[in-house]
Amino acid sequence: MISIKDKQDCCGCAACVQRCPKQCITLHEDNEGFLYPQVDESLCIDCGLCEKVCPVINQADERIPLGVYAAKNPNEEVRMQSSSGGVFTMLAEHIMEEGGVVFGACFDERWEVVHSYAETKEALAKFRGSKYVQSKIGSTYQQVEGFLKSGRKVLFSGTPCQIAGLKKYLRKEYDNLLAVDFICHGVPSPGVFRTYLQEEINKSFARQGDGKNSVLHPCIPLVTESDGLDGHGMAIESIAFRDKRNGWKKFGFALALSKASAAGEKNTVSLSYKPLNKNLFLRGFLANLYLRPSCYACKVRDFRSGSDVTLADFWGISRLNKELDDDKGVSMLIVNTPKGADYSKELCKDAYKYSLDVVYRFNPAARKSCAEPPLRKVFFESDKGVCETIKMLASPTMKERLKDLAKVIIREYLRIKV
Repeated sequence: MISIKDKQDCCGCAACVQRCPKQCITLHEDNEGFLYPQVDESLCIDCGLCEKVCPVINQADERIPLGVYAAKNPNEEVRMQSSSGGVFTMLAEHIMEEGGVVFGACFDERWEVVHSYAETKEALAKFRGSKYVQSKIGSTYQQVEGFLKSGRKVLFSGTPCQIAGLKKYLRKEYDNLLAVDFICHGVPSPGVFRTYLQEEINKSFARQGDGKNSVLHPCIPLVTESDGLDGHGMAIESIAFRDKRNGWKKFGFALALSKASAAGEKNTVSLSYKPLNKNLFLRGFLANLYLRPSCYACKVRDFRSGSDVTLADFWGISRLNKELDDDKGVSMLIVNTPKGADYSKELCKDAYKYSLDVVYRFNPAARKSCAEPPLRKVFFESDKGVCETIKMLASPTMKERLKDLAKVIIREYLRIKV
């Protein structure tokens, strides 16, 4: 029977929940905003299946990839909508052309990150772009198993621990499954992100007023666009964690809010964009303040997940191949299995091949977990808002502020010279 004594021993993949034959395991959100399994012992029959499918209990061995490539999607529009080079879409379209189905992470109607599936190329758009929040996996492992047993080809994309959970859940290899993960820094708390959005909406609501009231509206739960927001009449239109308007390397967080008019028409009232080092949520994420506890001791790094293909940003490409880097995004395509090589062969025809050391050089998270910061406990015990607490605990250093100031001075100097 699954029993979580140390939260670092649960990655939240939900394999145990979906495999339980008595459905006596349910997920519950803790005070940090993460989901953990709880067992109804009155229903449990001690079959042990929940433990057998746990990727933390049953860890795989380290693997060495078969090949590493730099690749990008020739479709410029798709590439700009993607976090890096748009290679995921190419793999997904290949599966769909063979009558397959594609699983990935997307936003639901409440702007929570969930796993879902798509059966048309048009529907793939919802999976593009990074979502720096742990997704709710739901019953997708069961859905995958159903598609596989019916003979459909399936591409399942997710974090390495979600891929590991899926593989343990299935308990056998399927020739018609293509498992795709990515090099993962760690997954932030859905609860923290939910509160962050609430605070952003409240600030926007306050700005829409007469400007005299500096007190923010109390935090309110997010609801669907049609419902509005607790009388605000405001709704989220779009969220982009990796907006490329200033380039791939200088991506930013973009949030668009709308408000319904008396006539029922929606008008954009707030369009917020801040670069990576200015956005508070991303700043706290990179400071590792609110990652899942298991991320600080990840059990599936070194390509242990069982994925066929691993994707990542090829951050060092400008040093290795300046001609390939147009600052619109380049994918690092890591082939782990012969099946992954077969599905990637069309992509690799015109791709540039590199040695494995470039993976660890430019994406160290492939091998190493980040350290748990001493201030993490302070963050979750703070009685201030999420934004205020991030400002307090993850403020830019003096060196970073001076660097930003130098950039402004140089830009202004060049503008005057022109």
